[in-house]
Amino acid sequence: MKTVDDYESIRKAYYLEGLSIRAIGKRLHHSRRLIRKAIDHAQPEGYQLKQERPATVLAPYKLKIEELIKESDQAPRKQRYTGHKIYQLLQAEGYSGGEGSVHNYVSQQRKTKKHRQAYLPLEFEAGQDAQVDWGEVVAEIGGERQKVQIFVMHMNHSKVRFVAAFPFQKQEAFFEGHIQAFHFMGGVPRRITYDNLKTAVYRVLEGHNRQEQNAFTAFRSYYLFESRYCTPAQGHEKGGVESDVGYAQRNFFAPIPKAKDFAALNTLLHQACLNDMQRRVRGETDTVAEVWQSEQSMLLPLSQVDYPACTSHVVKVNPYSQIVFETNRYSVPTEYVGKQLALRAYPFRVEVLSLAQVVTEHPRCFQREQDILDPFHYLGLLEQRPGAFEHAIPIRQWRQNWSADYEGLLSALRQNKPDGSGVREFIAVLKLHRTNPPETVNRAVQQALELGAAHLDGVQLCLRQLLSPQELLPALTLAHPKFSSVGNQPVHLEQYNRLLEVRP
Repeated sequence: MKTVDDYESIRKAYYLEGLSIRAIGKRLHHSRRLIRKAIDHAQPEGYQLKQERPATVLAPYKLKIEELIKESDQAPRKQRYTGHKIYQLLQAEGYSGGEGSVHNYVSQQRKTKKHRQAYLPLEFEAGQDAQVDWGEVVAEIGGERQKVQIFVMHMNHSKVRFVAAFPFQKQEAFFEGHIQAFHFMGGVPRRITYDNLKTAVYRVLEGHNRQEQNAFTAFRSYYLFESRYCTPAQGHEKGGVESDVGYAQRNFFAPIPKAKDFAALNTLLHQACLNDMQRRVRGETDTVAEVWQSEQSMLLPLSQVDYPACTSHVVKVNPYSQIVFETNRYSVPTEYVGKQLALRAYPFRVEVLSLAQVVTEHPRCFQREQDILDPFHYLGLLEQRPGAFEHAIPIRQWRQNWSADYEGLLSALRQNKPDGSGVREFIAVLKLHRTNPPETVNRAVQQALELGAAHLDGVQLCLRQLLSPQELLPALTLAHPKFSSVGNQPVHLEQYNRLLEVRP
C-alpha cells in the first residue's frame, strides 16, 4: 500500500516540475494508475498511520517537558516549575515512569540553555519562507471575557503577518488558519517553518527530521508546500513569528477587543492586518505593502477548491433524533433515527451527512452537555403528537424568541379548534419559516390578527400580499367632453323588467 509520502512525491513532480505521467513513472517506478490517483488526491484512500511503541517510558513525554520548561521560563522567577512540579504535571497526563528520569532530563535541558549561543543575521528570498505559531490572548466575545487562541503566519521576506482567532488549537483550526492566511496573501509560501506542534508532528526524530501526522502530510501535499521544524527548545530558529505573536498580543489585543462572536473578531483582525501592512520595517524605506507587491507573485498558486478544514467522525442518531459530539447533542431530521451518519467538525460549525449528502448543519458549540436543536427537525413529529407541543424542548427554545403575536395566534387557534387541530394549524404557520424570511412571516401573523383572520389561510394571504404586493391602478378620469354625461343618465328599470320576462 502506497503512503502519503509517495503521493506527495508524485504531486510535486507533476505540479511543480511539470513532468508527464510517463516521466514520473520512470523516475519513481509507480504505475500510471497510481500516479493519476495521486494527481487527483492528496492522500491514499483509507490510509491510516500505524503507531509505533516508544522506546522508553519517558520518550513520549520529552517534548512536553521541553514545552513546560519554555513556559516556565516566561513566568516570574519564583513561579517557575521545579523538576518535581514537572513530574506531577506529567503524571496527570499518564506518565508512569520514575521521578528521577524526569529530574535528569529537566536538568540536562536547562544546562543546555545556559550555554551562550551566537546567532547569524538571516535574509530570505521572496515568496520562499513563512513561519507559523500559536499564541493565547484574552478577548470579550458575546459580552464574556475568555481565552482565545491566535494563529499567526509571518512571511520572512516582506514581514507580512496574518492573525486569526479560534477557540482552540485543534487540527481543524490549524488547517483553517493556513487556508485563511493563504487567501489573505493570495498564494502559498513555498516553505513553512513550525515549532513541534502536535497537529503536525507525530514524533520528533534526529535533527530537523520529523514523523508527521498523516492528516497534515495530506494537507501539505494538497497545497504543495514544504515543511521545516525547529530544534526542540530552540525558539530563536523562528524568532520572527514568535515576535509577531507578541506583537499581535500587544497591538491587536490591547485594549481587550469586544466582538459579538468569533466571525466579528476575525473581521477586526483582518482589518488590523491590512492596516499593519502600511508600517515601515526598521532600516527599510519601503512599507511592508510595497515589498509585498513584489513578493506575492513568487508564491505558489492557490487551489480553486479549499482543502476541507475538518475532522470526520461516525455518529449514530439516538431515539430523540440527535447525534452526540463532544458531549453536546445536535438534532437531525427525525427520519434518520437509528441510522449511522457522518459528522464533519469544522472550527465553527458541524455538518451531518448521509451518503455524502449534507442533511443538516449547526453552529459548533464550545460548551458541554448542551442541546443544539433545530425545531424544523421536529415539526412533522409534533403534527402527529400535538399534545407534546407545550413540553417539546425545541419549541421551548424557539418560543423564547417569539413575538406576542405568535402567542396571540396560538391562543386564538386553540380556542376555535380545541381538539388539537388548532395546534396542528399553528405548526403549519411555523413551517412557513422554512421558505420565507422570519421578519416577513412575523408581519403576516401580525396583520392576520389585526384583520380578524387568526387562522392559517389568513396568515398565508397576508404573507402573499407582503411578498408580492398588488400594484394599484390609477383611478379612471372622465374629464374628456365625450364622457361628461357618463354616470349622470337616468336609469330605466323597465329594461331590467323585460329581462325577467324572458323564458329559456
